[in-house]
Amino acid sequence: MLDKIVEKTKERVSENKKVNSLDRLKYKILNIDVKFNYPFKKALSSDDIAIIAEVKKASPSKGLIAENFDYVNIAKEYEAAGASAISVLTEPYFFQGSDDYLKKIAKNVKIPVLRKDFVVDEYMIYEAKLLGASAVLLIAAILSDEQLEQYLTITRVLGMSAIVEAHDENEIKRAIDAGADIVGVNNRNLKDFSVDIENSIRLRRCVDEDIIFISESGIKTKEDIARLKENNVDAVLIGETLMKSPDKKVMIRELKNG
Repeated sequence: MLDKIVEKTKERVSENKKVNSLDRLKYKILNIDVKFNYPFKKALSSDDIAIIAEVKKASPSKGLIAENFDYVNIAKEYEAAGASAISVLTEPYFFQGSDDYLKKIAKNVKIPVLRKDFVVDEYMIYEAKLLGASAVLLIAAILSDEQLEQYLTITRVLGMSAIVEAHDENEIKRAIDAGADIVGVNNRNLKDFSVDIENSIRLRRCVDEDIIFISESGIKTKEDIARLKENNVDAVLIGETLMKSPDKKVMIRELKNG
């Protein structure tokens, strides 16, 4: 599945480049007042565990998650309930995401927004900046060491942050060696889609305290968050649990204050 998504993403980037070249994106960015206060990293640096609330319509493992997908209002609910940041799926073929979702959400909330996609080309980082994202996701499993280093450098030059996502000890080491200051551990096995938050707890001890550590996927209850907090996890990324909740404000407040 991951290989299919990567191949389709490369095709999408190739088509986008025909409309707007990389040079044209870089030229557009010259007109943006780039600030270097890195709001996404700052939002995750609080004493309490931070919640990155995800706006997600569908996924390959669960199919359609939200039929009534009022994405801007969902993002506003997340913000009002105390989420630290918002993650927006922009991958269109497997997750039914859209760049428009990110662009409109970024214009309507004050908290930082993450572009959740499968970055396979530096082009996508410049796209994310122009769409209003404060951060991007870099998945170690689909990028070389050279790409990780290059893409991390580009994000910093653009005043953005990057979550380097890892699934095991080797990918954690590669993320740190590349210079990551935010590491996310995906608790979902991308081969069979099984989920286990113990993966985050096991890998937390591989990462120094000065690197922000995020646990992703499979977080459903206040007890899950309490366990992660006990093990020095700095932030959690929650998608399906929030998207399926009929009252997202109540759910976030319960997770935060449970």
